[in-house]
Amino acid sequence: MRLSARNKIPARVTAITHGEATANVELDANGVRLVASITVEAARELGLSAGSEAIVVVKASDLILAVKD
Repeated sequence: MRLSARNKIPARVTAITHGEATANVELDANGVRLVASITVEAARELGLSAGSEAIVVVKASDLILAVKD
């Protein structure tokens, strides 16, 4: 797989909650919890299940950074 996106994060699926059209995929990225909302169809096509390894690809035009005071 080759992508132009630079923000690629390896992760492991910890849980999937299927809705009617959307699946919320919970991931563990080296101790950081991430949640991706994808279509139920995409979740099936990717063969995702708890324990699956995945790569999270972030595509955004803006990122907001914050620091604690």
